[in-house]
Amino acid sequence: MAGDLFKVAKQERQLELWIHPQGRVLGSVFIREKSELHDGEESPLDLFNQPESFLVIHREDLAEFRFYNKSSIVRAKMDLTESQNSDQGVIATQMHMMDGSLLRGELRGVFTPDHSRLYDHLNADNGQFLCLYLEQNKIMLINKNYISYAREI
Repeated sequence: MAGDLFKVAKQERQLELWIHPQGRVLGSVFIREKSELHDGEESPLDLFNQPESFLVIHREDLAEFRFYNKSSIVRAKMDLTESQNSDQGVIATQMHMMDGSLLRGELRGVFTPDHSRLYDHLNADNGQFLCLYLEQNKIMLINKNYISYAREI
């Protein structure tokens, strides 16, 4: 019972990872029910951009937990759970990745006039990963270090 006082409430979220050089990995991450950075639930982007070098991935197929180095995670795809705020700006973009893949989607956020370009978001010092909104209520967290080039569409 006393151990429950120190537990952090989290929800398991399934995702599909691309790991360099391993390839596709299916698993789950654990999202905090209350963010330490803002009101509401922790976002997947918050989790991936935490300063720790490793991320816990629950591999159901192997019945184990693995600790993946974030530097080796090329991208992670998962379902979008939150709704888009209508006040958010949108930048339609195409990202060409080092592994040859081409990703299309939207960067979303509250953009100030002096930080509203794709260039600003690619060079922002707000973490290793970007969140690209895809069709069919999916998001892709992209490791900026694996982007060869990007362009607005």
